[in-house]
Amino acid sequence: MQNKITILGIPFDNMTRKEFLERLYERMNKKEKTFLVTANPEIVMYAHDNPDYYKLLMEADFIAPDGIGIVQASRKLQTPIKERVPGFELMLGLLELASLSNKRVYFIGAKEDIINLTVSNVSEKWPDLEIAGYHHGYFNHEDPQMIEKVKATRPDIVLVAFGFPRQEKWIKSYLAAADYGIAVGVGGSFDVLSGKTKRAPYLVQRFHIEWLYRLVKQPSRYKRMLALPYFIREVYRQNKKEETI
Repeated sequence: MQNKITILGIPFDNMTRKEFLERLYERMNKKEKTFLVTANPEIVMYAHDNPDYYKLLMEADFIAPDGIGIVQASRKLQTPIKERVPGFELMLGLLELASLSNKRVYFIGAKEDIINLTVSNVSEKWPDLEIAGYHHGYFNHEDPQMIEKVKATRPDIVLVAFGFPRQEKWIKSYLAAADYGIAVGVGGSFDVLSGKTKRAPYLVQRFHIEWLYRLVKQPSRYKRMLALPYFIREVYRQNKKEETI
């Protein structure tokens, strides 16, 4: 089975959630700098239309298939990905590993009340977890002093909740200055960890229609959802092109 599955130019790592966490834990223990991206169809299409962001994703150490659309696309292209690996689940797995192995985690992003609640809830759920520090996301992301501030806390894991593409841009700058650590963009995950937003019900997750659940809860997301038919069209084009080769 292929280790990398390329969909519209994005090389996804073909691993299960368990395999991802094993690899990340190994790199964390070796103090290796690690840029982890969890990419869904929206991110793929943004990279498709924005060369600078595409180049940035190519520098990632791992790209996880976050979104059932990615898995379905891989099947259409006759290169099936093992399973969907939601970014939220990877984040929870990293927090669990950090709790069990005395690793330090830094939380950055979201509004001030959200980040405060997030850290409070995480500390309650994982009392053995070492909180290296935290900061809201409302600051100048070009400010190198924030990078130095985070670096000084010696985090093993940095969770960045700015939303794409800003979080990946910041991670690149941070890892260039850091000595070690796993850094991953987690989008709106702090909203869920804080308790302000609920995850989709189990059956919604089971049938892979979280996108519809989020759209009903947040109708303003419809513009982002327009990337989905565009993604499907481009996958069909890639498949047709490969069939003619």
